[in-house]
This record gives sequence, structure tokens and C-alpha cells, in this order.
Amino acid sequence: MIPDVSVTAALHAACALIYGFLAALIVIDHRRAGFPGHTTAIWLATACAVTAAWAGSVALVWDSGYFGLSAWLELARSVSWYGFILHLFRQSVSAPRQLQHAFMTMGLLALLLVGGLPLLDTLVMRSDASATAIGAVVRLGLAVSSLLLLENLYLNTSPDARWHINLLCIGVGSLFIFDMVLFADALLFRRLSLPLFTARAPVTIIAAPLIALAAARARRWKIDIHVSRDVVFHSFTLMASGVFLLAVAATGEIVRRSTSDWGYVVEVALIFSALLGLAVMLTSGSARSRLKAVFVDNFFSHRYDYRREWMRCIDTLTAPQAYVGLHNRAIRAVAEVVDSPAGALFVRAAEDVAFQWAGTWNMPAAANPFPPGHPLLALFGEGDWVVILDEHADSTGWFPDLPRVWLAVPLNHFGAVIGFVVVAQSRARFGLDKEVYDLLRTVGREVASRVAEQRAAQTLVQTQQLREYSERFAFVLHDIKNVSGQLSMLLTNAEVHAQNPEFQRDMLVTVRASVEKITRLLDRLKVNKREQSHALITPLDHVQAVVDACRIASGAAIALDDDGGRAGIAIDPEAFDAVLTHLLNNAIETSADVPVEVTLRYEASNMIVDIVDHGPGMAAEFIRDELFQPFNSTKARGHGIGAYQARELIRKAGGDVMVFSRVGAGTTMRIMLPAVPRLIAGLQPLTN
Repeated sequence: MIPDVSVTAALHAACALIYGFLAALIVIDHRRAGFPGHTTAIWLATACAVTAAWAGSVALVWDSGYFGLSAWLELARSVSWYGFILHLFRQSVSAPRQLQHAFMTMGLLALLLVGGLPLLDTLVMRSDASATAIGAVVRLGLAVSSLLLLENLYLNTSPDARWHINLLCIGVGSLFIFDMVLFADALLFRRLSLPLFTARAPVTIIAAPLIALAAARARRWKIDIHVSRDVVFHSFTLMASGVFLLAVAATGEIVRRSTSDWGYVVEVALIFSALLGLAVMLTSGSARSRLKAVFVDNFFSHRYDYRREWMRCIDTLTAPQAYVGLHNRAIRAVAEVVDSPAGALFVRAAEDVAFQWAGTWNMPAAANPFPPGHPLLALFGEGDWVVILDEHADSTGWFPDLPRVWLAVPLNHFGAVIGFVVVAQSRARFGLDKEVYDLLRTVGREVASRVAEQRAAQTLVQTQQLREYSERFAFVLHDIKNVSGQLSMLLTNAEVHAQNPEFQRDMLVTVRASVEKITRLLDRLKVNKREQSHALITPLDHVQAVVDACRIASGAAIALDDDGGRAGIAIDPEAFDAVLTHLLNNAIETSADVPVEVTLRYEASNMIVDIVDHGPGMAAEFIRDELFQPFNSTKARGHGIGAYQARELIRKAGGDVMVFSRVGAGTTMRIMLPAVPRLIAGLQPLTN
């Protein structure tokens, strides 16, 4: 149903009254309050007044087409709102050069869209259907530009300050969104939709309260805006792409009208080629770099957004190690500062050693090291000088394997150069100034700390590995000493019982067992102790075997008592035997001719082995300060590792070694391990 002409006129008349009243209210309130934001108030009042004039002209002459009085006032309405939004940026722009370029770029865009209408009015007859299409394109472009500007205003305003402008963005944005719908429909059907044209008046009326509330909220319009480089870049790219495509479409239309046979084919091919070319340019790293250089140089007083650059550097350096190695991350962190696509890293392990190649990014490997005293290293000074390699004639021979090297950035760690990063030429022309050098030095120091941290971690791992090997060696050496002591006692007893056939058989068994044990101990040096597997063993069998071996070797009296429990324990069998042997030998040496008592029992969920001697005992201070300290021995031929080894092996199996002793009353060494409640017949090996 087509709206009546009187309805259209009445709605636009109401719109004119409302916006005229709003403009007058802003002017009166501004003069009465006298607040400093007078320029903003004038811009807003002007936009409202022009909107009222447009609505009034439509109410009087609503069918003037695209080039009548109401049409020109309609364009003036859009431009006034566009100028008001553009004015809000001025409150956050302090540099005159930055302000000049921003207003020049955005203003020229609006001038291009509006100023070309007289020429179009001259070249195109108003009766021609193409007038509708061209007028719709111009107005559609102005609506899109206004929305982009409004989006920049909102997105670049801090979240705390958006409360002041959100209603303004919604109200004014709704006007331009409706304009997009109206003129897109006109461009598609080559005619202006009367229902949409009539509905434009109530839409504009509905937006008026939002604009009024925004003005009441932000009387001084003090908006905290930080200009995001990403938003500006994408908006600039989008606008440039739109202008480019409109120009191509206009060229294609001219070609189609001037060539009757192949006009449509040429127009389609031209537009399709333009789309492909635009896609290639937007996905090209070099093209993006050139675009960024253009808008950074012209829109911003500083080249970098330092918060963003710092977060980018940290994100690059902390990427997961599984996906990107440190050398790759370090090079990229430095190269991205100057928009370089490739680089190489050189580091040195310690002072007064050569700088070795550590990795490359998008470059081949480099074989040449840089020894101390190399001319390049002298150019770094105290570690704060970035070297431009092109300025030094000798630099061509410094990196024969690396193409297009450009800058060398030192990695300064607490005043010492621990490495440097060489980067290739940037994708686009990149001017070097103090700001770039300062950021390169800052990023270089952060990279240096990461490289030093990794180097320290590697050193720590190697030290830990050596420590583990040394510990295993000390344990094996102590166990070999125990075997040597058993064999020595066996030889001593052989002088007395050598003719006894039973002793001879026991001696052969003991010697064979000692040889096998020494072989196993030597094999333990080849295997990392973390690779040793625990097994679920029967403790009584091992305790009985160790007691029998000690009886034969020493001839001492040893009493073994068992409570009959049948639970198992999870421990390396060799480790359990070594602990029992050491503690039992110490008890035998301490007790002299008094029998040693060995008791195996189960309490709650633990297996307990008590080895009791009746020697002189130990003081509490000795147990606390010296007994379990490595390399601290009270024996003339001891190594001071036995008690420490025994406790460490038991603790690694989840248990502990406890000492109950009193001077003059003997000592009880207690081994406590978690018991596994499983029948002996069902014992199975366990693996880590």
C-alpha cells in the first residue's frame, strides 16, 4: 500500500518541528551554561537545524528527485552529521600534523561524494534512469562512510567513556543504516521506494530522543578516545577498496555504454579482474606493509602503539615450545618491529667465546661463526647500538649464507652482549628513526633475557644429569665397598675353615653372588635411575637371603624373627638388598660379639624391618646433624654415603628410614615401606 502524499508531508513536518526545537534548545542551553564545549554544541545544533530544514523542504516539495532543493538539503543533513562525528575526534588529537591529515583524508572523502554532484547534474539528464542510480550510489557511499566514522568513534573510545556516546552512536547510526537500506533499494530497482521514503521521517523522529539524551549526558563532550591502529587500518583499507571498486564499476559502465557488442563482457571482465587484484593486494604482506606505512605516517604522531607492541613481543616469546622453537620466536619478536619477513639468531655460550648460529626464520642456515674481536661485535658498543649493515662495506662478507641482511640488533643482558639478531630488508620502505631504535633496543633486551633463561635452564638440566650420575656412581661405589668387605671377611674365615667342605661350598656360593652383584652394580651406571622399575617383591625372601649372606661372610650371629605376614612391597629389589646389607653390616660391626636382631612385621598398612644392635648407640645431635649427611663418615675406610644412600632409596619407594638410639643402649634402624596386601603367589612385577 502506497502512503498518501499528505501523510508523507505531515510526518516530515513533525520531524522538522522536533529537530528545530532540539537545535534551539541546544543553543539556548549552551548560551545559558557557557560551558567550554561550545564548538561541539554548535556542531550538534547545526546538524539538528540542517535536519529540520531538510524535513521541512520534503514536507513542502517532497517529489523534487535527486537534484532538487530537498535533495541538496538531504546531502547537507548527512554531511553535517558526518562533520559532527568527525569533530569529536579532535578532542583526542593533540598533534596538529596528525589532526591535519585525519581531517584532510576524511573531509576529502565527503567532498568527493558531494562535490561531484554538480558535474553529474550537468552530464546526466534528470529524466535519464541513470540519474537515479548515480544519485543512489553517491548517497549510499556517504552513508557507508558515516557509519565507518561512527564505528571508529565508538570502538576507539575507552569502555569507561562509552556511556557518554552510546546513545548518540545508536541514534545517528540508525539514521545512516536506514539511508543504506533506502538507497540500496533505489540502486537495485532504479527507483525510489515511496514507503521507505515516507518511513524515513518517523525513523528520524525516533532517533531524536536518543540524541537529546546523549547531549544531556555529555554536556562538555569530554570523550576519552585512544585511536586504535588496527581499526584505522581496516577502515582505511575498506574505504580505499570501496572507492577503487566504485571507480572500476563506473569505468565498466562507461565502456558498456560506448561499446554495443562487447560492452557487457568487457564490464564483467573488468570488475572481476579488479576484485581478483584487490584480493591479491589485501592478502599480500608487502601491500599491507605499504598501506600501514601510509596511514601510520599520516594519521599518527607516534609510529608504534607501545602497549600493543609489548603484548605482541610477549605473546611471540611465550609461544608454546612444542610448536615454535626459541630461536624462531626470538627472531620474529625483533623482525616484526621493522616489518621484516626473515632473520637469523647468533648466540654464545659464555664470555670470550665465538657467537654461533642458533637458528633462522625464513632464511638458510649460516655456517660462519663470529669470534671475539670481530668488527661487527665492536659496532655494538656497550650493547645498545643497532647496526645498519648496508652502511659498512665489509658487511657483504660477514653473512655469505644469508641474503638481503639489513639490521643487526644486539641482545644485551645486564650489560653483556650474549647474542644478536640479523633481520632481512623490510617488506616495504621503512624509515629508521630514534623511535625505531629505542623499540629495537627494548625488544632486544627482552629477547636476551629469554635466551639467557633458556641457557640457564639447559645448564641446570645438564647439572642435574651430572648430579644424578654422580649420585649413582657414589651409591655403586659404596655397594662395591660392602661387597669388598664381605669378601675380606670371607678370606679371613677361610684361613681357619678352609679344609671344611661345607665352608668351601658356602664360600663358592658367596663369591659367585658377589661377582654377580658387582656386575649388576656396574650396569646401574649405564641406566638412568628414573628408568629403573620397581617390582612387587616378598620382603621375607630378601631379608632371609641378605641375613644368610652376612652370616656366611662375617660369621656373626644374627637372629631373624618374622610375624608371618604375607603382604608385598613395591621397590627395586637391588635397592632393597643394598639397604639391608648396609644396615646389617653396620649393626654387625657395632655389636662386636653380641648377636644382631632382625625383626620383620606388619603394622597397619606398612611393612617394618627393625635391625637392632647392642652397641654404644648414638647421640641425638649426631643423628640430626651428621648421620645422614653425605661424605661424612666416622670410619677410617668409610665414604660417608651409606646411611644417606639407604634413606634416599627407601624414600624414593615411598617409605622412610628411622633411627631409635640412645648412648650406651644400642641402636634400632627401622625400615618402613607401604605394604601391598596381595598374596605372595600372586605377586607381579610393577613398572613406573
